[in-house]
Amino acid sequence: MAGTAVLDPAREVSGEEAIEVDGVPVGEAPERVVYALNKPAGIVSTASDPQRRPTVVSLVPHEGRLYPVGRLDIDTTGLILLTNDGELAHRLTHPRFEVEKTYRAVVSSPAVRESTLRALRRGVELDDGVTAPARVRRLRADTLELTIHEGRKRQVRRMCEAVGHRVIRLERVRFGPLELGGLGPGDYRRLGAAELRQLNAAATEPRARRRASVSR
Repeated sequence: MAGTAVLDPAREVSGEEAIEVDGVPVGEAPERVVYALNKPAGIVSTASDPQRRPTVVSLVPHEGRLYPVGRLDIDTTGLILLTNDGELAHRLTHPRFEVEKTYRAVVSSPAVRESTLRALRRGVELDDGVTAPARVRRLRADTLELTIHEGRKRQVRRMCEAVGHRVIRLERVRFGPLELGGLGPGDYRRLGAAELRQLNAAATEPRARRRASVSR
């Protein structure tokens, strides 16, 4: 019967039926899309939330399903990507591919000293091991810009706390080749073809990226 939901995975079909999964006809791959969103504070970085809090997915209207690429803490703002391309999302978040993310952190107990910057650049000891070296610069007495390629839970906050500076405000301003730019809080935009190519190029293994740059 048309429009009937079938829950039995062993259900036999003749091949003449019109079959859809999540509204997409079987055999027709959905168009791969990526959105850039400026996540406001208080929004959770999941596709759904059992506590019924607003999610990043709820901020971007799209006919199919979208999933966040990685996570930002509920109090962290800034650039997060949403996509229906599971393979790309995996490569963008897997540590092996070393895709860089840049954050700006306003911290307590200024001013940040040169010795603190050197410690972050070397890597700091956390409860789950020493972090990889970060690229760090001081923008103001109380503001740091950190670029990392790991994706540990609350990593930037824990790194700053490990060197004596509690994070007061944290914003992600860059993900791989993409910058937050002029997106306001809660605003989003769909990436164009050129940006998707850049994103896919960033989500290759570091050795492959080096070979590509040498061959240019």
